[in-house]
Amino acid sequence: MSSTALFLRFLRYGALAFGGPVAQVAHLRDELVERERWVTPEEFQRALALYQLLPGPEATELCAWFGMRKGGRLGGVLAALGFVLPGVGLMLAAGWAWRTAGARQWIPGEVMLCLQAAVAALVVRASWRLGRGVVGSAQSGALVGSAFLASVAGAPFWLVLGLPALGLSWRRRAGGWLAVAGLLGLVGWCWQGHVPEAPVPGPVAAQAAGGEPATPWALLLLGLRAGLFSFGGAYTALPIVRHEAVVAHGWLSDSAFLDGVALGGILPAPLIVFTTFVGYSAGGFPGALAATAGTFLPAFAMVVLLHERLERWMADARLHALLDGVMLGVVGLVAATAVQVSGPVVGSAGGLAVALCALGLLWKLPAAWSVPTVVLGAAAAGGVSSLLSH
Repeated sequence: MSSTALFLRFLRYGALAFGGPVAQVAHLRDELVERERWVTPEEFQRALALYQLLPGPEATELCAWFGMRKGGRLGGVLAALGFVLPGVGLMLAAGWAWRTAGARQWIPGEVMLCLQAAVAALVVRASWRLGRGVVGSAQSGALVGSAFLASVAGAPFWLVLGLPALGLSWRRRAGGWLAVAGLLGLVGWCWQGHVPEAPVPGPVAAQAAGGEPATPWALLLLGLRAGLFSFGGAYTALPIVRHEAVVAHGWLSDSAFLDGVALGGILPAPLIVFTTFVGYSAGGFPGALAATAGTFLPAFAMVVLLHERLERWMADARLHALLDGVMLGVVGLVAATAVQVSGPVVGSAGGLAVALCALGLLWKLPAAWSVPTVVLGAAAAGGVSSLLSH
């Protein structure tokens, strides 16, 4: 297969990539494994297991892996680019419409409230699903709980993730309990006033608070952090991106941040493409490109440069323990983010009702279409509410 044909093949996949990672991975498996036999089912399962353990959107990583199997390292880059470009292009257009053309003002407030309530429900559901998969003992539950408290108290995310990872990789049982003690110590340290208050979100908040301006370089680093810590799905990157963009620097408000996540849920793209919206909101077109490049660079590098070495590393039990510790910290972070983003939305009776209905649907609907169905359903409910109120 030529490089052009390979790129166009995965560009088509990207344009049809609705439904989130479950639907995207299933589509790739059906076409390239079951029907066209690019790889054996056993090879596909090993690659999928590897990329589910590692950071980055697994559907993008699998596209790069398939591309490598057909066209070497260049094929891997072209396949991954083809897959992500449609969603990134659409999110750039959405960012422009929201922040430059004023499309946000054209949409009734009831619609946006319902959309934000649906996103809050998605984050709550994500924290539950992530926790259910990793909490299997008193120690793991204590690590998640202490990471949650430390995050709510305002502890730096790298400590919330790093302490469980270091503890479990050093000595799983004793180190894990030491990490719990360290996280609870962080809670007390933060509650004694050692963490500065967050700036008020606004266009000059970062400068007024002495924070870093939204330069392309700063947004590239933000995207890199999102890409490197997106274990188990894009929802694990939410707390990191929100803390940096909303809390630490005030580049955009919580409301605008939730808008970006909602748009990411209905576009044919990996959900983590919400970082493109954050980049555009904070730094215009250059900022969007920088944030997007940073977000997807780890996924490209994991496959194109490190796949063979990663397969060998994954046989090391110490690395498993390190990743387990990071994942437990991530669950605590996501749970804290669920509380933080839900507060303003569920303060109204309408927002609370939509959030509860969305949660119910998320528990009942098939995973492949739950996200776009809930987001579009919330938008429709907001539209009906707007018509009835006028």
